[in-house]
Amino acid sequence: MTKVRTRFAPSPTGRMHVGNLRTALYAYLIARHEDGDFILRIEDTDQEREVEGAVDIIKRTLQKAGLEHDEGPDREGEYGPYVQSERVREGLYMKYAKELVEKGEAYYCFCTPERLKTLKCGNDADGKEYTVYDKHCLSLSREEVEENLKAGKPFVIRQNNPTEGTTVFHDEIYGDISVDNSELDDMILIKSDGFPTYNFANVVDDHLMGITHVVRGNEYLSSSPKYNRLYEAFGWDVPVYVHCPLITDEEHKKLSKRSGHSSFEDLLEQGFLPEAIVNFVALLGWSSPDNAEIMTKEELIKKFDYRLMSKSPAVFDYGKLRWMNGEYIKAMDFDRFYEMALPYIKEVIKRDMDLKKVAHLLHTRIETFCDIRDHIDFLEELPDYDISMYTHKKMKTDAASGLEVLQKILPLLEEQKDYSNDALYTLLTGFASENGYKNGFVLWPLRCAVSGKQSTPGGATELMELLGREESLKRIRKGIEMLNG
Repeated sequence: MTKVRTRFAPSPTGRMHVGNLRTALYAYLIARHEDGDFILRIEDTDQEREVEGAVDIIKRTLQKAGLEHDEGPDREGEYGPYVQSERVREGLYMKYAKELVEKGEAYYCFCTPERLKTLKCGNDADGKEYTVYDKHCLSLSREEVEENLKAGKPFVIRQNNPTEGTTVFHDEIYGDISVDNSELDDMILIKSDGFPTYNFANVVDDHLMGITHVVRGNEYLSSSPKYNRLYEAFGWDVPVYVHCPLITDEEHKKLSKRSGHSSFEDLLEQGFLPEAIVNFVALLGWSSPDNAEIMTKEELIKKFDYRLMSKSPAVFDYGKLRWMNGEYIKAMDFDRFYEMALPYIKEVIKRDMDLKKVAHLLHTRIETFCDIRDHIDFLEELPDYDISMYTHKKMKTDAASGLEVLQKILPLLEEQKDYSNDALYTLLTGFASENGYKNGFVLWPLRCAVSGKQSTPGGATELMELLGREESLKRIRKGIEMLNG
């Protein structure tokens, strides 16, 4: 059996889109599931689109996501170099393009931009317009081609596709797909700058690097017949194709940068954990045979079968990602949680306070680390609030009863020296019992007074312990003042 080898071959054009991350993840999981190799290859043939520092972003994203590669620009193997621009300098792609020319499977094209503008146009799968070439230069004799080359005329090399019949290719997810050859344009293999196009370099490099499974988005389905014809022209084995379904937003539109959470780094900045993002992205088009949702990387490797991928578009459910991230946070070791939460806590709280106790209150109550700000802002400064908040049907409280409780409890709290949670809870529940109140009837108005919020990460006594005696009393007096009108 041939050893399974997969690759992730991104272009260095900026932050890694969720769709690209999923491609990398699926290629990684296929390789690891089959004890194969996972290769990183940088496809920088489109020099105009390259963004400075993007290669570092790619490496950093894979490292943070835990997708370690076996070979790549920083882990040389026997198939390097792993950056396409470096392979161009070795004359690699031109050599193979000329081989196709000799076989009649490709040809030199010397058409000027002005002539190309006169040709009719077609639209690709994404609706983008492209020029449909009319094979004008295919009729040039060998002598004419040689003369043009000697004269230094600019040229490209085009694939010579048939115009009649059909091309059939197989995809593991979508099955056998038949394409009318009249739809196959003579795509450019080598551009006028000497660089190969993405499509041509892909085929050459995948063959030379021994790639057995090609994982990519289904937007490349329409290009696959052209890839297959190149493999056949060279006499090479065609790899296993695995095309992933489209990822849409919750309105079923293609996930775009405007969504604000389309890239891995966007999500990290929004307080999501790398392992939760990876788990969530794995389920965008695939489901575990046992319907499990929370899975470690090791469990994903064990369970991943690309044949279970869906053809239907996958919806990026932001709410589900938040829920999943919350589950990961709850399961975290507290020391790690505290280390990660501390910068967010310090961003809000400037007063003297036990920040570890703040973190303990937050540990099981947040879904992302960015939630911390809204959960604890009241600890730094009491917000403006409406006294209607004192009304709570379940606790059977309202503004009048709240005022009564605060006025009665204030003298006891002024006498209380021990403001630890346990001591305060004992004092307040004792007061409730002596006066025939339920605990919530006393604790709810106190919580309102010290927090100014209906929802807090802790109860009244926990918050008062954090705030301390003076600040708690100050806020309770403020509550009495507000309830008095």
